[in-house]
Amino acid sequence: MEEISAFLIQNWLNLTALTWFLLCFRGYMYYAKSKSFTTPCLASVLHLYRQEWMLRLMERDVRIADTSVIANLERSVSFFASTTMLILAGLMTVLGSTEKAIGLVADIPFAVLATRQEWELKILLLIVLFVYAFFKFTWSLRQYGFASVMIGGAPSPEENASQQIKQATAERIAKMTSKAANNFNTGLRTFYFSQAVLGWFINPILFMGLATFIAYILYRREFNSSTLHILMMSSETENKL
Repeated sequence: MEEISAFLIQNWLNLTALTWFLLCFRGYMYYAKSKSFTTPCLASVLHLYRQEWMLRLMERDVRIADTSVIANLERSVSFFASTTMLILAGLMTVLGSTEKAIGLVADIPFAVLATRQEWELKILLLIVLFVYAFFKFTWSLRQYGFASVMIGGAPSPEENASQQIKQATAERIAKMTSKAANNFNTGLRTFYFSQAVLGWFINPILFMGLATFIAYILYRREFNSSTLHILMMSSETENKL
């Protein structure tokens, strides 16, 4: 008990910073997901666009353009998945040269000197974050692949399927593409929050400030950005412009 108490007293600032980071990271993920059901945001508005896209797809005989769009989205996700692997390889390399890295950071103004164990724990946090992002990106890739299969199996106009079947099929494909996009978005959010961890190598207070700032940036972009306002424009508004 005495050793645990001494550890907590000695590292209270680092533990506070880590706790705040986890609250910002997981808290924003939960907030964004729950808020998307009641408030217009990029995720909810783009789902409506995907529904419209799939409904129009039901009326097309040739769907090469649609599969090309899915393939383009897959390439974007694949790029980030590959980049994540390179980052993980770099982080593993840094683990082997901890002493040199500590010496470099020590020259930065306001930097708090860390022990080797503290430094390695910070790198391990980055590794965990990028592993999490990698799993999200690869799952997104698979879901886009599922969406391609669903598009291939969708009824063609010449089959004269009922409107109810077309509506249900379009809704299923739109949900699958939205799930893929949401997993990709989660991976991107993890990339954003991983930037805050870099501040931890300098100062725990900077770490907390960056985590808060990134949560604010993500909120602004997803819930109150000019991009969202453009997506929410009605056809009547576009005609006036």
